[in-house]
Amino acid sequence: MIIHKLEVGPIMANCYIVGCEDTKQAAVIDPGDDADRILMTLAKAELKVKYLINTHGHFDHVGANKRMKDATAAQIAIHPEDEPMLLDLANHAAMFGLGAENSPPADIYLKDGDTITFGNITFEVIHTPGHSPGGICLYTPGHLFVGDTLFMGSIGRTDLPGGDYDTLISSIKTKLLNLDEKTIVYPGHGPDSTIGNEKRMNPFLR
Repeated sequence: MIIHKLEVGPIMANCYIVGCEDTKQAAVIDPGDDADRILMTLAKAELKVKYLINTHGHFDHVGANKRMKDATAAQIAIHPEDEPMLLDLANHAAMFGLGAENSPPADIYLKDGDTITFGNITFEVIHTPGHSPGGICLYTPGHLFVGDTLFMGSIGRTDLPGGDYDTLISSIKTKLLNLDEKTIVYPGHGPDSTIGNEKRMNPFLR
């Protein structure tokens, strides 16, 4: 599995390009901004993007959806509860004094337990509401892409519309912490971690 991590946009969100070494098919997880950089990275790696997967609908994770879709014809995938945000990105970004281009609607809805496959890689969708109603994580053995659900030593904020602290904590404890402790956690902001590290060190999860 090929993984490229890019920090994109003014809020420095993590965008992940995940590619299949054998077929060169790829998914871009959370194309939040800087579409040109994402496209250049794909070209250098000789990867063809099949899906634009949004872990949730906040503008800093989906802001490049339109430009990426226009350039690649890749399909946009998101949980249905967060799809309404895609059409209201400008207003959401304005809350932070920033701008964003509205996204096209979703091509694919991802719900808890679904799978999405590109090349020889299959992600299992884990619905983890709390940061947003339709927040999801993407799991393949040894690797977990968590969006803004979980961070190294912290958790996603719950003071934005649709957020709920108790729901987020329950999502993490019941759906993520039971994974193998060696599973690498790839968050929506900041450095990588592991499930084991967060079980032992994250003050919100003790």
